[in-house]
Amino acid sequence: QVQLVESGGGLVQAGGSLRLSCAASGTIPSTYAMGWFRQAPGKQRELVAAITTGGTTNYADSVKGRFTISRDNAKNTVALQMSSLKPEDTAVYYCNAGRFVLERVPGPYWGQGTQVTVSS
Repeated sequence: QVQLVESGGGLVQAGGSLRLSCAASGTIPSTYAMGWFRQAPGKQRELVAAITTGGTTNYADSVKGRFTISRDNAKNTVALQMSSLKPEDTAVYYCNAGRFVLERVPGPYWGQGTQVTVSS
């Protein structure tokens, strides 16, 4: 059974940076992409960024140029470096793994979520 554990959320001022990390216990299939979804109060969950085993990435338009996703396949970890943060980035961020995460379809494995709050 795969478990995903996130860390790195918190409170930051607009323009600041945060780094989220997600570690998987158990083996993530090589066919699985890993990514980060977020959900703000009253809004639908959306894909923020995803990455395949081979390094192909996909980003939400709203974060392109500001966020960078990376993955260490050997360590079963994925990270999200967030820069130039805006108040509208405030949300709970969830790590996810599955076959179609790159296509914005969540997989079966979820982390517990980590709160990111950006103050103006």
